[in-house]
Amino acid sequence: MTAAERASQFRALHRRDGAFIIPNPWDIGTARVLASMGFAALATTSAGLAFSLGVPEGVITREQALDHCRAIVDATDLPVSADLENGYGESPESVAETIAAAAEMGLAGGSIEDHTGRRDDPIYPFDLAVERIAAAVQAARRLPRDFVLTARCENFLWQRPDLDDTIKRLQAYSAAGADVLYAPGLRDLDMIRTVCQSVDKPVNVVMGLPGVTLGVQDLAAAGVKRVSVGSALSRLAFGAVMRAAREMIGKGTFNFAAEAAGFAEIEAHFPAAGTGGGPKR
Repeated sequence: MTAAERASQFRALHRRDGAFIIPNPWDIGTARVLASMGFAALATTSAGLAFSLGVPEGVITREQALDHCRAIVDATDLPVSADLENGYGESPESVAETIAAAAEMGLAGGSIEDHTGRRDDPIYPFDLAVERIAAAVQAARRLPRDFVLTARCENFLWQRPDLDDTIKRLQAYSAAGADVLYAPGLRDLDMIRTVCQSVDKPVNVVMGLPGVTLGVQDLAAAGVKRVSVGSALSRLAFGAVMRAAREMIGKGTFNFAAEAAGFAEIEAHFPAAGTGGGPKR
């Protein structure tokens, strides 16, 4: 499909009844696996990308992120929404430039957060945060096709569990023109319901947080439209590798292999599965 068709399809997902899951692959292989298993859209994960490159989250450049977005977009026919972190710049102008560049990668949408990237001062002041979202909206509306813009309030990820301020910010981001609203880190269904009832745009929540067992039906009943999993799949994979490594180094055994997927199972999700390659080991 064309980028315009994917964007239109992505917009439509937010208008249908119920909630949908948008999983977060971190490379071409995982994107193709998830696409082949029936999901309707994909989202990138900045943390998953960073981990795959062997660096902490928050140090990836805009160029690296956009190259990664292009790879995920090209991997399948599904619409892709990008985790664009804070827009890779503090100024509204930088955010606008990032949105324009992201659209050139073929993305159907993307998110901009109000996290500064500084642990000592993690959240942008209210007025600047709203200006940044407004700039992102204006950049998206100047595009020749649709682009679903998600505005993120990061309070609950950075030890600022202030629900009133979170709602105030989300309402302001909505008024500035954001299409989807997102406050990652909400763990309580009542809080999630309050957020959904307090705003007039579709709400994304992230699941896969340790200790949170809410299901899609519960979230949809609370008013959630979109459910992502952030870095959870990536962390799951890294956890499996680390458990296997502990077994090998600590016990000298290889029992972990019993849970590994086989070649045929993996390749069934890829184009031209089983048509080439050497001996399977």
